[in-house]
Amino acid sequence: MSITRIEVGPRMSEAVVHGSVVYLAGQVAKGDSVTAQTEAVLGQIDALLAKAGTDKTKLLTATIYLADISTFAEMNAVWDKWVSAGNTPARATVEAALATPEYKVEIVVAAAI
Repeated sequence: MSITRIEVGPRMSEAVVHGSVVYLAGQVAKGDSVTAQTEAVLGQIDALLAKAGTDKTKLLTATIYLADISTFAEMNAVWDKWVSAGNTPARATVEAALATPEYKVEIVVAAAI
């Protein structure tokens, strides 16, 4: 099977397509709140999925990293409006130290093509 890399950088690719699955790198965004960052990250995910020829209705898995688990409800409020009803992925949410203190949320997904 071929491998296609999308938005290739020196350290990582933003997405990798292998067979009928696209794997996205962890997506982060700047913003003043978990709400703003989650909205921006989900927009980035939409754009990368589109570049790979798929969309959020085909999500397989999602892992969400929160810098502070007390923001779980705030993140979920945005997620619940975005995720496709009836097409929700297998998902885990954990608290983790992110790459820099300005990041409050990071989301990793995989989707079918």
